[in-house]
Amino acid sequence: MSSMSDCDLPPRPLKRSISYNCKNLVRQHLVHVENRLFEMFGDKEKNTIDISRFLLGLTATGMRHSDPRLKEMRENLKKFQDKIAASDHHALNISYDTFMSIISDNLEVIVKAFSSSFVIPDFRGFCHHIEEIYAKCLTNTDGKAAHYIPQLARANPDHWAVSVCTVDGQRYSTGDVNVPFTLQSCSYALNYALALGQLSDVGVHIYVGMEPSGRHYNELCLDYNNKPHNPMINAGAIMTAALLKPDLSAADRFDFVFNMYKRLGGGEYLGFNNAVFLSEKECADRNFALAYFMRENKCFPEGTRLHETLDFYFQLCSLEITAESGALMAATLANGGINPLTGDPVLTVDAVRNTLTLMHSCGMYNYSGQFAFKVGLPSKSGVSGCVLLVVPNTMGICLWSPPLDSNGNSCRAVQFCMELVSRFNFHNFDNLRGHFTSKCDPRMAKAESKAQILFDLLFSAAAGDLSALRRHSLSGSDMQAKDYDGRTALHVATSEGHLNIVKYLLYNCQVYPLPKDRWGRTPLDDASSFGHPDCGEVIIECSKKRGIEIPLPLSDANDFHAD
Repeated sequence: MSSMSDCDLPPRPLKRSISYNCKNLVRQHLVHVENRLFEMFGDKEKNTIDISRFLLGLTATGMRHSDPRLKEMRENLKKFQDKIAASDHHALNISYDTFMSIISDNLEVIVKAFSSSFVIPDFRGFCHHIEEIYAKCLTNTDGKAAHYIPQLARANPDHWAVSVCTVDGQRYSTGDVNVPFTLQSCSYALNYALALGQLSDVGVHIYVGMEPSGRHYNELCLDYNNKPHNPMINAGAIMTAALLKPDLSAADRFDFVFNMYKRLGGGEYLGFNNAVFLSEKECADRNFALAYFMRENKCFPEGTRLHETLDFYFQLCSLEITAESGALMAATLANGGINPLTGDPVLTVDAVRNTLTLMHSCGMYNYSGQFAFKVGLPSKSGVSGCVLLVVPNTMGICLWSPPLDSNGNSCRAVQFCMELVSRFNFHNFDNLRGHFTSKCDPRMAKAESKAQILFDLLFSAAAGDLSALRRHSLSGSDMQAKDYDGRTALHVATSEGHLNIVKYLLYNCQVYPLPKDRWGRTPLDDASSFGHPDCGEVIIECSKKRGIEIPLPLSDANDFHAD
């Protein structure tokens, strides 16, 4: 890896030198990618870039032209088209300077796309596997659509949709991905996450348990504490509905959840199927019995309006999504509650962690234990044929096909999940030390030099990209690696004031808190020099916990001593 310092320049004060190095790290990476963009899509003789080839190349990385993170680029391109009166941007060959002015506002995400820094570097190859699995499952004609709700019984059994959205917003869809369907029990997981955000886990689990029931999902029973077993079965979901904004009017409660779902799905399709709502309400004897049974056992919070709560529960089950919008909801869970496209922190990390835990143990009805054993991923199914599958820190997948097996899970969706983990090491325990498998990890680039890995690691720390750092840690990168100047990711993150990155490196990655660069400076010195006392406090606290002696700060004289 090339030096990040200005060795050929005259000596300068160290503080300025380090600041220059941190900023220069990002700038060098941008220049590197700019050059690559020109090599990939440019004409050296004419000094122009083919915008249509660039857009196709962007699509190949998994980004869509409609991605909200490319809003300014789309607007700039349209202004340019209007200015030259060009009706077809695919015919445009534009100058390099013009091209850079068009993409400059969104350069950071474009840099990530073309430097293979997204979570799935070879997204095209990954999509090929998804297409193969989709085609294999398409031939599965087992199962029948849910029959106890008349509107669901009429579903077309040939419908089959798969949509993928990664935590970096890479997207791929195939099949009937724009056909709306109701969430049904898949809403249970989302409602539980919302309730946790409102009341915390303590406030929610006063009223509902967290154990797999071992019983049918709508069985008339409670746990040994006289509570519903968990939020992923009917009784627990009715209780969760009772906990969501109970002080609001019925209309405002629905609006609250609808708006939260809309944020989870990044503003993509979300509807309400009134016919399914009425059909479900008419055939709800068991759910009414569950509600009265829980009221008899004094399970509900005081003042719960039972019939209004049941209506609310039926309404939430009757919310409509498509596989496309469902994948983005699942990806938001995979991304710790932050929508990958909008950056909206919809859910708290704690709420997502607890939700994924119960999805893993209770999300697939009576098949939950076997699914956890064979697939090893959090998921939630619904009798509409939907399955929301989450690969934490990697992607969300929405699967939809109406024919169900005897457990109430989509036959094709369950087969897809099995096939997925047979090809990729996505199972929670595929990466155990000493466990060798022939499965591949699509999160790993095919061939990366140590220099490139280090470069990307330090760039991620400078840019405050926690998702990228997590991927480096999961893939076994040396999180304490040093560049030519002895700078580590902790040095860089501290210099830029990225407190969350500093905490992650110290407590999750267990890096040494006081490494020295070639000037003898530690991250603690950088925290002082660049005015980030909060980062310094975390470094001191971590050092004390590990029994590491805190060195004296460098003197002012040292600040002006360059190597």
